[in-house]
Amino acid sequence: MITEAKVNKLIGTHLAGSDVFLVETAVKPGNHISVYIDGDHGVTVDTCRELNQFLNESLDRDAEDFDLTVSSAGADRPLKLPRQYAKNIGKSLDVVTKSGEKISGIVLKTSETGIELAITPLKKTKKEPENKIVLLNFSDIKSAKEVITFKQ
Repeated sequence: MITEAKVNKLIGTHLAGSDVFLVETAVKPGNHISVYIDGDHGVTVDTCRELNQFLNESLDRDAEDFDLTVSSAGADRPLKLPRQYAKNIGKSLDVVTKSGEKISGIVLKTSETGIELAITPLKKTKKEPENKIVLLNFSDIKSAKEVITFKQ
């Protein structure tokens, strides 16, 4: 059986020295391999295709057949790694804490341990709403997703 460790080692070799990094690998029964990658400046279709080709050439299909999908960890997938938060500075995130609190805000900055969000109060008052700054440790975040907006 093909293991996640083997696939992760191959991916690490291929992506070494680039701004692209592995977010998640899953190997399910029947050797259904799913790989999600991200980059400090995003990921292109060509980057996914190149990694897919590399893995296809590196794994021996004659010894063990497999199904392989390489994809970017797009906006529809939750953020998993601290490195992903850094590329979202200036963007809106919906965060759910481990205590169940739901927070929406704009990422102001990130650190090794957490993020700083600017939260705009939902209640509209006659005076201008003031942004509230919230510091969240990565260890306190259950899930976080980029908010997709179509405003121009």
